[in-house]
Formats: sequence, C-alpha cells, structure tokens
Amino acid sequence: MKLFSSRREKRGKLYASIALFLVIFSALYLGLQSVSTVTVEEQKCSLEEALRRSAVHCYTTEGAYPESLSYLLSYYPVIYDEELFFVDYRPVASNLMPDITVIELQP
Repeated sequence: MKLFSSRREKRGKLYASIALFLVIFSALYLGLQSVSTVTVEEQKCSLEEALRRSAVHCYTTEGAYPESLSYLLSYYPVIYDEELFFVDYRPVASNLMPDITVIELQP
C-alpha cells in the first residue's frame, strides 16, 4: 500500500485539472458568445419593427409618412444605439411606406 504519491502522479493530476478547467471555461465562453449574437439579432428585429410602427403611426395621425429619419426620431419615441446599428430610411412618397433597413455595425 502506497502512502505517498510520486511527483509524476501529482503532475498528471495537475495537468488533468488544468485541462478540465480550460474545457469548461471554453464551453462557457462559447455559450456566452452565442447568446450575445442572438440578443443583437433580436434587438435588430425589434428596432425594425419599432421604426415601421412609428412610421405607420405618423401616417395615421398626420396623413403622410415621415419625410426623414430625423423627423421620425424627433416626434416619435424610437431610441436605438447608433454605434451598434445603422438605419437606412428611404422615403418613397408621402402616401407609400418608406423603405426601412437596419444594418448591424461591426464592433
């Protein structure tokens, strides 16, 4: 019966512990990255929907769609992170829904 373990056995256990830690850490990091990606995609969809709803609200109350994005943002409560998203707002006519495109900017 061995009472003491050798240095080689201690090193093996240390390396196994380090490897296990790195595997668990990597799995958690990748999981957080995928959640972050899904969250940004949801924010993008929500922003597009909010801009469309605000444009329709403007049309129903004023009789015309907003002529610019700045007008829409000034008079209707839509707030977004301009460092994260670029909004391309192209009015077609006062009685036609504008073309609204939200593009995610790279961090």
